[in-house]
Amino acid sequence: MRIGLLGTGPWADAVHAPALAAHPEVELTGVWGRRPEAAGAIAERHGARAYSDPAALFADCEAVAIALPPDVQAGFAVQAADAGCHLLLDKPVATVAEDARRVAEAAERSGVASVVFFTLRFDPAVAAWIEEQAAAGGWFTGRVDWLSTVFSGDGSNPYAASPWRREKGALWDVGPHALSILLPALGDAACLSGPAGVTAARGPGDTVHVVLRHAGGASSTATLSLTAPPAAAGAYVELRGEHGTASLPQTGGDAVATFQRAVDALLTAARTSAPHPCDVRFGLRVTEILAAAEEVLLAARAGPRSRART
Repeated sequence: MRIGLLGTGPWADAVHAPALAAHPEVELTGVWGRRPEAAGAIAERHGARAYSDPAALFADCEAVAIALPPDVQAGFAVQAADAGCHLLLDKPVATVAEDARRVAEAAERSGVASVVFFTLRFDPAVAAWIEEQAAAGGWFTGRVDWLSTVFSGDGSNPYAASPWRREKGALWDVGPHALSILLPALGDAACLSGPAGVTAARGPGDTVHVVLRHAGGASSTATLSLTAPPAAAGAYVELRGEHGTASLPQTGGDAVATFQRAVDALLTAARTSAPHPCDVRFGLRVTEILAAAEEVLLAARAGPRSRART
């Protein structure tokens, strides 16, 4: 399959490009980016062509992998789908629910396959654990602690300079990872907003605590941060229910190999027309839930000021 790459940032350079170039069933056709010199450098390293026009890249490809900020990704994903390209997207699909919905509608309208790269979902051990817990059922509650040091480490993290991460914080950066585990294990969130479905509160730095009520009756919490002290960093997932306690196995998989499994998933979805569990419709649902949590946070922040003015 001829696949084009949109994006030239650290994630595109370190993961997307080498994974696509080395995949035995893929030809990395070309690279486009908002920085032409960076697109040229990545393309040259991997024997591909740099494109100055994304529409020309779409015309030469059967699929696109997008490694762009979410607010930029959504628009290009719609264009690519309308051009008939299968979609390999990064999480989150967008940070506005309506933008993610437009991507899902474009994919459905054009009949293209889609996969969203929720990293852990393409780790074999994690995928097997989620499937096992979903089949077991009977869960009472779940908990995710995803504490990162992107903004609190020694400054060497390549993603610390990301403007969209600075603006949107942990809710939108690591929140999708938490939901990609909680939703298949415990079921969909009961509704989009309000105490019966999704609520949230702020912690120190960009830390956010999200509480979900799931359609099957279970509840869950997610503590998300990019500003955790280095000694407190780590990711932990636990479910509790009638069968006892289950903890997500710790993994340290290679990102390039994991991304290649996402490529495999896209190839299979394109060949069989069977949707993948992490397709753009699931990506839309994740965006809707995170947007609902963000709405709660914004309302809480505005509340005291509104009362002060009155």
